[in-house]
Amino acid sequence: MKLAGESTKRRVVQWSTGACGSIAVNAIGRRPDLELVGTWVHDPAKVGRDVGELAGGTPVGLTATDDTEALLALAPDCVCYTAIGESRPEDCIDDLCQILSAGINVVSTSVPGLIHPPAYDAAVVARLEAACRRGGVSFYMSGIEPGFVADHLVAMLTTGSSRIDSVRTQELFSYSDYPVAFTMFEFMGFGKPVDHVCLLEQPGVQTSIWGPPVRMVADMLGVELEAIRETFDKRLTPRPLEVAAGRIEADTVGALRFETIGVVDGRDAIVIEHVNRMARDLAPDWPTAERDGVYRIEIEGSPKLRCELTVGTEQDFSDEGLVVTTMRAVNAIPYVCDARPGVIGASDLPLTVPYGAFDPA
Repeated sequence: MKLAGESTKRRVVQWSTGACGSIAVNAIGRRPDLELVGTWVHDPAKVGRDVGELAGGTPVGLTATDDTEALLALAPDCVCYTAIGESRPEDCIDDLCQILSAGINVVSTSVPGLIHPPAYDAAVVARLEAACRRGGVSFYMSGIEPGFVADHLVAMLTTGSSRIDSVRTQELFSYSDYPVAFTMFEFMGFGKPVDHVCLLEQPGVQTSIWGPPVRMVADMLGVELEAIRETFDKRLTPRPLEVAAGRIEADTVGALRFETIGVVDGRDAIVIEHVNRMARDLAPDWPTAERDGVYRIEIEGSPKLRCELTVGTEQDFSDEGLVVTTMRAVNAIPYVCDARPGVIGASDLPLTVPYGAFDPA
């Protein structure tokens, strides 16, 4: 079978060199079907530095820049856009529209709600569609969750179902090794007083992110959602915690449990649940797994199905989860370049298997 990109080398610009961006730089450099031709950085201190060194590797002879126009003038086949999105979603959309309008395909991990465009903000999707039409190119959003486990993988598992009563996907992860302070403290609310309302707790924010994968599963199964509702719970840590993002004081939030729930025929039918702790012993009565770094899918019906996806090892699952997130975008590059113009989702593409990833050594 001939894979997308097998005979065509795609020229790629990497947009950002943070955690996912650095993984992408190294992955693109290893791929025989991809060529890294430019890299955008936000931090002025990174401008002019070798991209390979910024990504934690060896020099590659390519320097980073914050000159957007210069990168667009390279006319790459695709931009891999992994800039942070939680704190600047409108800026991300502006960036994406500029890139697409310039006739450059985009794969991204930055605005997870766009993994299923029909369920996202219609005005935003319309802007992106218009930019795609102007440029004659495609836009694709992906990741690990949303972007794979609770939507794409769930849909694949249901191909073995005769009857489905409900679907529940759980993320059972510690975030103690996750280094992005804004995401941990301001967006998710770790380290805050119990009565603090973080960004994720504000009504509608969960639905903007996890509502689209809930809707994607419903659409693929041909069922109509009556509503999407949210739950949000938090527990305090009795002791201070030193985590990758900083310090969490005692008697502040150390564990979160939240659900995004698709209601069908009056019942909770399609549920995405996150149980995230900053220490494994917090909230022991909440769902857990034999080890940390587990995604669990339970499909009630005929037959009853249960699938557990473990990421990396207990020591490196946080870093390895970032690899999966990034590679869901990088591996899609050849397929997105070959796709119809427009804002597309996983159901619009074949399986985005990676060409040249199987190392014969």
